[in-house]
Amino acid sequence: MGQSYRELIAWQKGIDLVTEIYEVTRLFPREELYGLSNQLRRAAVSVPSNIAEGQARFSPKEFHHFLAMARGSLVEVETQIIIAEKLKYLEQEACRSLLERTAELGRILNGLLASIKPK
Repeated sequence: MGQSYRELIAWQKGIDLVTEIYEVTRLFPREELYGLSNQLRRAAVSVPSNIAEGQARFSPKEFHHFLAMARGSLVEVETQIIIAEKLKYLEQEACRSLLERTAELGRILNGLLASIKPK
């Protein structure tokens, strides 16, 4: 646990996800600025933020808790991506790409959670 949160692959992939979410939500309709677009951005930002905060706590129990919160935010992102596609705010290809990215990050988070057993 001595490494910086910036060295964690999960955090790096989370940052990449946030970047991509911001890029695609720029194309959402103007009326969604404070709706789905904002919610999706906030949920995406929450993923790497929780990873970083948890790692900075230096407690395996707290790190596990924050990783679980990051995973919760990640499934929020996935759900909102699917909603955006159904509303035709996202092209099918963009949706597929984002869901592949979230699935990969989910697997990484699950592995990290499994490796940190809270006492």
